Parts: sequence; structure tokens; C-alpha cells
Amino acid sequence: MNNKPSIHICILGGGFGGLYTALYLQRFRLFKSPKYKITLIDRKDHLVFTPLLYERVTKELQAWEIAPRYRDLTHNTTIDFCQGNIQAVDLEKRQVKLQLETLSELGQNLRILNYDYLVLAVGAEMRLEGVPGAATYAYPFRTVTDAERLNERLTRLEQSNLPQIRVAVIGAGPSGVELACKLSDRLQERGQVRLIERGQQLLKTFTPYSQKSAYRALTARRVQMDFATSVEAIEPDQITLINQNGKTLMPVDLVLWTVGTRSIEWVRHLPCQQNPQGKILTHPTLQVMGYPEVLALGDMAEIQDYPGQLPKTAQVAYQQADCAAKNLYRAVRRKQLKPFRYLHLGEMLTLGKGEAVLSSFALKISGRLAGMIRQFVYLQRLPTLRHRLRVLQHWVGQWLVNLRRQLAQLFWKRRRRKTVNR
Repeated sequence: MNNKPSIHICILGGGFGGLYTALYLQRFRLFKSPKYKITLIDRKDHLVFTPLLYERVTKELQAWEIAPRYRDLTHNTTIDFCQGNIQAVDLEKRQVKLQLETLSELGQNLRILNYDYLVLAVGAEMRLEGVPGAATYAYPFRTVTDAERLNERLTRLEQSNLPQIRVAVIGAGPSGVELACKLSDRLQERGQVRLIERGQQLLKTFTPYSQKSAYRALTARRVQMDFATSVEAIEPDQITLINQNGKTLMPVDLVLWTVGTRSIEWVRHLPCQQNPQGKILTHPTLQVMGYPEVLALGDMAEIQDYPGQLPKTAQVAYQQADCAAKNLYRAVRRKQLKPFRYLHLGEMLTLGKGEAVLSSFALKISGRLAGMIRQFVYLQRLPTLRHRLRVLQHWVGQWLVNLRRQLAQLFWKRRRRKTVNR
């Protein structure tokens, strides 16, 4: 009996789009057959659950909770994980060229993979070269490595003799707002956080309720907000700002950069149709124009003539991954593929330690209740049941420890009160 795979599905990128496409394929018994091979490729060995990455700033969550390893997530599946850097993709020959993190069985670190179907979900990279000094002195916030680097810098600043820790957060989109709130909660009275936005408002694509809730949260934390302000240059201890009042030099101890992305270099060199920003153009079925065996999704792709603009959020990636998996199933069975339809389920943002805003259909909540709902919604979105149960067990254990500590404090407080009254 020949068990050699006859159809190879190669998935590039282990973010929400790529990983969840691979996991969703496991729902179909067909893809568990030896005739099919599913290969997931990423340069990292772990997922980054970005919506909860901000909790690393305030140490509310541990790294393993938001960055599970791919080999653990693909345990007991037919998904073959391969860690490596993508060097090039040949759409004509249907080949992917990889530089492996470790030597292969042949003693080489270069590998060529042939595919029958390809899923492109590598996202985009941060664009820092537009402002002098940004690439050198500004801290991006997209990966676990970024979060740990930021924590190390914050720890050094907290241990210094500085009376005030001056932080500039560039960009008042969701990432900038969430970071500003978390940083303010961590630094407390010693922090001097400033949110700088080139546009005229906070969270310009969000609902008015979320915008107002975010403004209140930032104001309550004494975060200064500068609108219609651009960054001209970043230096080790200051940034140059430009607004209607002219040019200003602002002393800083730390700069966080949250705006601007671009397509990855090898994506820009692909011989397929792209928009002026370098995003790959696809049909509504997520198939790349001119290459029906290739699907592209997430931040690196744009559906041509799609009604409305898709937000750059995790829920879009989840839904596109579901569509991609179903369309791959239809493709191998020679059935007609179906177009992607995005259903906006609402929006959630963390607005500090333990607090959030939730706006979904008629439900609008902010504060600690929203923080709890947000955390448990994202718990359900974690990739596998095994990982969800592990995280939930840890959360329940922490809650019980905190409850016992609070009860003990209450007991000793009452006991001291009785002693004083005797």
C-alpha cells in the first residue's frame, strides 16, 4: 500500500490566518487521510496571541499563556510544523524555498517544498524607516520578543533614579491606546505617558462608544493626548514633533511605535497582482488572481472590489481562516468555491489593568466587567481545547490564591480590631 501523500497543502505563516486554517482543516476527515499532507511554516516556534500581548506589560499574564508552541498546538493532528525563514516562493513551479532554523536530515539548512495548494498568511512587517531614528530608538510591539524587550527597558527605568519616566506612544489606534493605558497603570504616579496621533481623533475606525470610553480611560490615567501631530525625528533622549504651532522638542525616556506596516520583501516580488501598498489582490474566494491554487488572507491581502474596508483585526483572520479551510476542502473535491463574507461581531479593547471596553451589537460595557468578559472571550479563542483548559486551570488557581489572600487579610484585620476594642 502506497501511503505517499498525493496532495500537499502548504501554509505560510503561523499567525491567526495560517494557524487557524491548518487547525480548521482538521475538522474534515478527508485531510486526515495519508493522501494529504498539511505543512505549516513559520520563522518562530510559537504563536503570538496578539490581543492579549498587552497583558505582558502589566504582568497579568505569563508568556506561555499567550505564546504556545506550534508543536504543542499541532499535537495529535496531521499538521507537520516546519520552522524556517521563507526565502522565496515560485508561483509558476509551485515551490517554496526555506532556510531552516536547524539542519535537516541531509545536513542542509535550505529546503525546497513543492505544493499543490498554497495558503499565504504571513501578515505584514512594521515600517520604521520613514522617520529618522525610529528603527534605532523606537520600540515596536508586535511579538513576545518585543514585549520582553519592553519589560526589560521598563524595569531598568523603574530601578533608576529618574523622578519621572517619560514615555511617548506613537499612534492612537487600538494598539497605541491599549499600550498607553497599560503603561500608565504599571508606572502609576511616576509615569508621564503621552499619546501622539497624526490624525484628529482616537480609534478613528471604532464606534463612538469605544472612542468615548477610551478617552475617559486615558484621561483618568493622566495620559496626555496630542492630535494633528507628526513625528519628524527620534533621538536617544528626545523626539521632534510638528503640529500647527510649529516644531517642538520633547524629552523622552522611552518611545513606543504602533503605526505603519508594509508588505514583506519576498511578497512584494511575487509575480501576481498587487495594490499600490503591495498587498496581494484576491478574488472574493480568497484565491490569488491568476493562481487559483493559491489563497491569500489577512493583512497581506486585499479582496478586490470588496464592499467596505476590512479591519486589521484578529476576528477577520479567524473568519478568513474558516473560509480558506472550507474552500480548500471544496477545491480538492472539485466543487465551486464560496466567497468570503465578513460578519462584524463587535470590538474589544483593554483600557488598563483588569479593565476594557466592549461594543458588540446592542451590548456596550466598559470597566472591570468588560475586562472579565474580554478575557474569557479570548480564552475561548485560544487555538486548541488542550491549551484553553491549561490556561483556564491556571486562571482559576490564581483566582483561588488571591481569594485566600484577601480572606486572610480580612481575618487578621478583624482580629486586630477586636484586640483594640478589648
